[in-house]
Amino acid sequence: MDGFQRRREQKKLDILKAALSLFLEYGIQKVSISEIAKKANVSQVTIYNYFENKHTLINEVMIYFIDTAINDFQKTVTANISFPEKIKTILFNKGEIANQIHEEFYQYLMNEYTTEGNYIEEIYVKKTIPLFTDLIKEGKEQGYVDPNTSDEAIMFYIKMLKEYIQRDDVYSKVLPLTEDITKIFFYGIMGQNIKE
Repeated sequence: MDGFQRRREQKKLDILKAALSLFLEYGIQKVSISEIAKKANVSQVTIYNYFENKHTLINEVMIYFIDTAINDFQKTVTANISFPEKIKTILFNKGEIANQIHEEFYQYLMNEYTTEGNYIEEIYVKKTIPLFTDLIKEGKEQGYVDPNTSDEAIMFYIKMLKEYIQRDDVYSKVLPLTEDITKIFFYGIMGQNIKE
């Protein structure tokens, strides 16, 4: 990639980061292209040169947000740390995301999540499931996950959660419960500090 192309890609990334930051804090409707341009230190014309309209920009921001989240998850799963540390990191990240995401942004994301053949579904199948499989395997090998619990049962449970969360009447209620749902998934309803 030559210098011009690298600068062009960096400028696009700056716009995506600026837009994401504003969308997470204020939602989508309240944020104008001029505010994004100001935060990204570019002109409005530059934004329209990269993104045809606000709708296109929003979709690109969603993809950027999802890609960043899956890359963070992958780094955690493949990190050279213990299984419990990986789980703590995942729980912390889920809690952080849930606490900083604007409800309107979340609703938009979940609306996208419920459509057939969407980007989130594609990433879920191609990346999230294999990473979860690797994480569970590691947990079993290190003695943190019951080796008698089949991978099929675990994946069934994950799929059941995913499909339930996609329902219109549910996803609007999920955001404040994200951290608790994740804890229950990893530790069960008895929690992590129960003595046998």
